Amino acid sequence: MLTKARGFLQSYFGFDEFRQGQDAIIQKVLQGEDTLGIMPTGGGKSVCYQIPALSLRGITIVISPLISLMKDQVDALDKAGIPSTYINSTITGPEMRERMSGIYNGKYKLVYIAPERLETDYFLRVLSEIHISLVAIDEAHCVSQWGHDFRPSYLLIRKLINRIQPKPTVLALTATATPQVREDIRQLLDISVDNTVVTGFERENLRFHVVKGQDRDLFLTDYIQKNSGRAGIVYAATRKEVERLHQSLKAKGIAAGKYHAGMSEKERNSYQEKFLYDDIDVMIATNAFGMGINKSNVRFVIHFHIPRNMESYYQEAGRAGRDGEESDCILLFAPQDSHIQSFLIDQSDMDEHRKENEFGKLRKMMAYGHTESCLQQYILHYFGEEDAPVCGKCGNCTDDREQVDVTVETQMVLSCIRRMNERFGKTMIAKVLTGSTDQKIRSFGFDQLSTHGIMKDKTQKETAEFIDFLTAEGYLRPTDGSYPTLMLTELAGDVLRGKEKVMRKEKVRIAQVVEDDMLFEVLRRLRKEIADGENVPPYIIFSDTTLKEMSALLPSGEAELMQVKGVGERKLEAYGAAFLKEINKYCEEQGIERREFSRPVMPVAQKQTGGASGKEPSHHITYQMLQNGLSIAEIAEERGMTERTVEGHLLKCPDDELEVDWSIFIPEEYEPMIGEAVEQAGQERLTPIKELLPEEISFFMIRAYLEKQKA
Repeated sequence: MLTKARGFLQSYFGFDEFRQGQDAIIQKVLQGEDTLGIMPTGGGKSVCYQIPALSLRGITIVISPLISLMKDQVDALDKAGIPSTYINSTITGPEMRERMSGIYNGKYKLVYIAPERLETDYFLRVLSEIHISLVAIDEAHCVSQWGHDFRPSYLLIRKLINRIQPKPTVLALTATATPQVREDIRQLLDISVDNTVVTGFERENLRFHVVKGQDRDLFLTDYIQKNSGRAGIVYAATRKEVERLHQSLKAKGIAAGKYHAGMSEKERNSYQEKFLYDDIDVMIATNAFGMGINKSNVRFVIHFHIPRNMESYYQEAGRAGRDGEESDCILLFAPQDSHIQSFLIDQSDMDEHRKENEFGKLRKMMAYGHTESCLQQYILHYFGEEDAPVCGKCGNCTDDREQVDVTVETQMVLSCIRRMNERFGKTMIAKVLTGSTDQKIRSFGFDQLSTHGIMKDKTQKETAEFIDFLTAEGYLRPTDGSYPTLMLTELAGDVLRGKEKVMRKEKVRIAQVVEDDMLFEVLRRLRKEIADGENVPPYIIFSDTTLKEMSALLPSGEAELMQVKGVGERKLEAYGAAFLKEINKYCEEQGIERREFSRPVMPVAQKQTGGASGKEPSHHITYQMLQNGLSIAEIAEERGMTERTVEGHLLKCPDDELEVDWSIFIPEEYEPMIGEAVEQAGQERLTPIKELLPEEISFFMIRAYLEKQKA
């Protein structure tokens, strides 16, 4: 059954193997089993219904709240040769009638609809008269009132399913569902636990950072300037802040767009289109922006203020690196930002029970900002992955500064809370610890406690932030409600008894990513020209990942180009000649000799760092061959790769603590010359260094020199 599906995957989408979880979900759907799939943003959820749509008779209905995504998806399917359309409020009456006629006559394999369409009896009647084999529900967490984006119109999906005969298979998909939300989805859509496929929430290519105690405006400007040419989204909590940041960046010569609900639709759409089409790199926006933005080459997402809950944060941060390339997710954390979100919750029309639930989620989001443990692990624990390992690459994991022992200060705080009978919040506790004698403190008699003023060398703000840190690390547990009190946990008891030490770091550092690949930039410009000519976003032509593999593998003909991930038959026919022309021209100008290659087809689990299969990562194999005395050319010959791919493997080795003797790649007479060029040009970009050196010194030699200096 999956053999045919794999054939569709290769011919239409240009991939040899399914990603983790896709095959399990597709197999269940093809067997007619209602299924719930939980996959991270960028994990390939759309393929889970697009492939079955090609395999099954009749039409697949895709229900999605993301109107902007519908057009993107349909454009991409059109480029791949799959007939599809969408029905939503953006189309005209004549367009609606034409598309409804096409649906009725079986013109399309996939039809995307907004959930509000289900409120129309006419629309439901038309659907009941055609053969629908599959109903796919995207953003399925919208079904649950405990999800972060509950949509009442999603409750009508059950009505649609019951009306269609024979009953279609149901596939519900989401990236952000806590265990409580998952159970809600299953009950509302009648999906069994056995038919729930959870691939895990981890996004291996994302690097999470929390930056606190720094000037946020300066950090933002500095980061964007140092990452010029890389696409990114900056989220702010209010329209006013979006406007302020937009003006601030414009004044510094940074071309940025803006997006919030207070702008006209025309202005919002104009900026959004410029961002999607790579005409501007940075978008400053409220959370009104991004739902359904399928731009695959977003390299950073910065939250200027803290969002309301972890679901929103992970969904918004997850818009970075959808193509699998490494990307940054940065939270500029300031504890006072919680007041904005608390106000929004308090002023909402939610009932008290839901408000309490939202306040609890906000506290967990605040704890993320204070934690000094692994950030990715914290996120995965939130979504129910209790055994999640540390990621080894987030800001907390890579911070190699010495920790400060704060056990004594922790014991002071815990003792004070115990003496206050665990009945007060952090503000009152901080006042007692710092020696406040205001009326409220005296009325409770707290000025007579032995812990009164025990931390008077600290400010109330510093003490409150320290209490937040202890809460994030699990020594304190807040009660529910908008005014939580703090209680000691079992961990706190171990600290008070002297069985456990508490360590803390004060700040984190953000490393800048340096990229330089001349051919990749050439192919990127070509992609932009083609996209502009066809009036589609560049990533719909090819993703950054596909372009980077082209520039690494250097295919010389159509057969080789077809082996590049993301190049299917339709795209080869449409764009293959243009991209091969640029690659061949580049190789001729650079004097690069090529030979035929054959990219080995591996399961996805093997391509990742070990994966569940336990197979050795490809760059580890290359490293072992180097240790056995083979040269780069010999490794390339043996493994059927280009020398540039082998060089790329070696540059990955330091990340896995594999020691490489970089000296063997740098001729002795060149090393002083490279050192002098680095001194003059700096290390931020490789091209300025290369321009100061003789032609025979390659980019790889420069990279080897820089790696040697790090060692």
